[in-house]
Amino acid sequence: MQTLYAFKGGESDDFKKDERFLLQSLDHMYDLHLLMLSLLIEVQKRAEDYQDKSQRKILATKEEKNPNRKFINNEVLQLLKEDRALQIEIEKRKIDYWYLDFEYVDIIFKSILESPLYKEYMATSVSDFKEDKNFIADVFSEIVAPNDKLYDYIEDKRLTWLDDLPVVNTGILKMLNKVKKENSSNYFTPKLFKDTEDKEFARTLFKKSILNKSKFNQEVAAKTKNWDADRIASLDAVLLQMAICEFQKFPSIPVKVTINEYIDIAKEYSTPKSSFFINGILDKIVKEYTENGDLNKIGRGLM
Repeated sequence: MQTLYAFKGGESDDFKKDERFLLQSLDHMYDLHLLMLSLLIEVQKRAEDYQDKSQRKILATKEEKNPNRKFINNEVLQLLKEDRALQIEIEKRKIDYWYLDFEYVDIIFKSILESPLYKEYMATSVSDFKEDKNFIADVFSEIVAPNDKLYDYIEDKRLTWLDDLPVVNTGILKMLNKVKKENSSNYFTPKLFKDTEDKEFARTLFKKSILNKSKFNQEVAAKTKNWDADRIASLDAVLLQMAICEFQKFPSIPVKVTINEYIDIAKEYSTPKSSFFINGILDKIVKEYTENGDLNKIGRGLM
């Protein structure tokens, strides 16, 4: 959607540059995944450093000399820290942001220390894996993911990351909730695409939406005869083009899936009334296709 919205050319123009941007932005989503996981690792290191310095203080208190190391020894944090595949990916992709921007590690670390979650967790000095897992999942969902300063930082770092962040955070939270003491070697580094077809879908949807733009716009115009074309929000036009493209060019995608997804995208990114407008137009198009026998759906697309 973003790439199509930014594309200013026509059907006959070269869009290789925009296609490369699309694929790069998808790949950068994986960098964000690594960045957020590495933040947890750095927070654990920051906690360890904090306790070590406190122990070495000349006037260290009894508690500082014999600190509760429950957070530092959290088994999930240790799994992340010791995961070799994760470290290799972080190094290969040069995800070393926190080394230079360590103040954001401090922000998250201090937020954790001041939270009721931390105080409750640290009320005892021992824990089992389940408690450790639940604590880190709660920290991520209640402290890390919604942090406004971290949000602003990510927005400044890379153009497409802000929109990727909810998806990445949701994926990481699911991963933390399901983590086990013994995981597969690539548990924290899953493939960005499940297969080549998954990756090709994005490229194909982008290309076919551009190459059939005039045709799709005519379909919309026929259903909005009482509307001035200029009154249709530019983003709504893009979403309708993409939805019609899925109707016509992707027989394995169910109609309901397409409609629901573009309604959700409109709610998130477009005007307050866009989701109703898009739902109405797509409903009319589907009814017409069904009546004329033009709705070519097979397999899963028939659901």
